Amino acid sequence: MQALLGVIFHFIGGFASGSFYIPYKKVKGWSWETYWIVGGLFSWLIVPPLAAYLTIPGYTEIIAHTDGGILLLTYFFGVLWGIGGLTYGLGVRYLGVSLGSSIILGLCSVFGALIPSVYYLFEPKAGKDSIKDLATSNWGQMVLLGLLVCVIGIIICGKAGAMKDNDLKKSGVIGDNAEFKIGLGLTVSIISGILSACFAFGIDAGKVMAEEANDIWKAANPGEGEFLFQNNVTYIVILLGGLTTNFIWCMMLNARNKTFSNYTDKSTPLLSNYIFSAIAGTTWFLQFFFYGMGESKLGNGPSSWILHMAFIILIANTWGLVLNEWKGVTKKTLTTIVAGILVIILSVLIVGYGNYLHE
Repeated sequence: MQALLGVIFHFIGGFASGSFYIPYKKVKGWSWETYWIVGGLFSWLIVPPLAAYLTIPGYTEIIAHTDGGILLLTYFFGVLWGIGGLTYGLGVRYLGVSLGSSIILGLCSVFGALIPSVYYLFEPKAGKDSIKDLATSNWGQMVLLGLLVCVIGIIICGKAGAMKDNDLKKSGVIGDNAEFKIGLGLTVSIISGILSACFAFGIDAGKVMAEEANDIWKAANPGEGEFLFQNNVTYIVILLGGLTTNFIWCMMLNARNKTFSNYTDKSTPLLSNYIFSAIAGTTWFLQFFFYGMGESKLGNGPSSWILHMAFIILIANTWGLVLNEWKGVTKKTLTTIVAGILVIILSVLIVGYGNYLHE
């Protein structure tokens, strides 16, 4: 039952992540950097402390007496994760949306899931599963199999994206992409995939704060299991790192593109722009709000990160089908993307079964 709840929470988080960009499409007359940082202020600065305030009494005290080295490392991973998010855009620029996203999220899934378990092989810690634990246990082998199947599904989705681009070019809907650069695109995507996985490392680095919140809650609520919202205190520090990276970059773009006037330009629908950006930013944060709930049921191991990434890819591709982004492609291309989605669903079921065996 705990594993099932964990999968459900991760699905809700993946739905939020796969859907958050839709409100941005309603923003009119603003540059990307303007609406991105307005939404980001809600994602990284406003909503995380509010969520912690509503779920963790005394969360500020937990942060205040946490070792400075832990806080710095957690923040540092947040900064690296922020760079990963920015280079994501470059990967998509040089490889295309479907191919770039699939490669980046695939690498993010692999690195985010496996590197911590490799680390714990050399630096064992109670309650943490090492890569040896995964490789030598039935449940761990099932989780690793789920990861492999997930990567296969991602590759199929990427293949479908390349087929879509080819179909549209042949039909004359789009011309050749002059910015398509496979070498540079792969390089940037690898960097993005690795650095984007740093969010998982940040959660692990700041786990002591989550554990303290969990202990306090369990003392007040004996016999009620693990605290669903324990990670909300850790998110505050990680997301401040992400805010730092994104704020600096967006301000640089505002200055270079002379778009500071967007924030007060009355010729644009200012109120609705701010509202839609706020909705997008809040929805983005909800992915990790529910990720934390899922992690409390499944543990901070490979399975949680795999499920999170798999559901993001699943929902994003499903939205693509719903919004007719695949209109005009051949039946073979449409069949390929549907097959990729089904393979990802299969990977989720395999990982969920692996966690069921671990209970």
